[in-house]
Amino acid sequence: MNTPLARVLLAASVLALSACGSSSPTKSTAPAASASTPAAPAARSTAKSATVNLASASGSLVSGKLTVVPMGNGVHLTGEVGGLSPGSTHAIHIHEKGDCSAADASSAGGHFNPGAQPHGKVGSGAHHGGDMDNLVANTEGVAKVNAHAEGVTLGGGAANDVAGKAVIVHAAADDYRTQPTGNAGGRVACGVITVQR
Repeated sequence: MNTPLARVLLAASVLALSACGSSSPTKSTAPAASASTPAAPAARSTAKSATVNLASASGSLVSGKLTVVPMGNGVHLTGEVGGLSPGSTHAIHIHEKGDCSAADASSAGGHFNPGAQPHGKVGSGAHHGGDMDNLVANTEGVAKVNAHAEGVTLGGGAANDVAGKAVIVHAAADDYRTQPTGNAGGRVACGVITVQR
């Protein structure tokens, strides 16, 4: 059957098969490109340490200096915060923006929350990446900081990287329940996590 219709059908079949064949390289390259994406959630800290110089906000006299280092499944903050009321308890959080320019530190945005979780207590279920345990000032109004933030990294630019984010000390304690801030009150100090080069 060498009719014109049969030749047209044969030519169409050959074109269709060659088109399918030419699309297979595109299909084989797509999985290779996506194979590298699972590495993002497993990102590790690339910086060894960072500092935070806390300056007063909202007309307070609160200030301090912190060191941030990668530790376990997150980052650990140590240092001192002064200018607090003796014996007072204060929330401390990592916030989403490294901007302390507003007088009340509102320019730092909300809590750093790369996992889109509800606010909570570290080590007790779901919580923001920037949530940490409260600080308690001594009789001289100085709080020794020994706080841990889970599920975050330091350096490397991953979605959960805290480098360049702000640390905020709040006027009140975090109740670990009230959404989205823990009813922690105003912002009395702010500083940016600055990686040491």
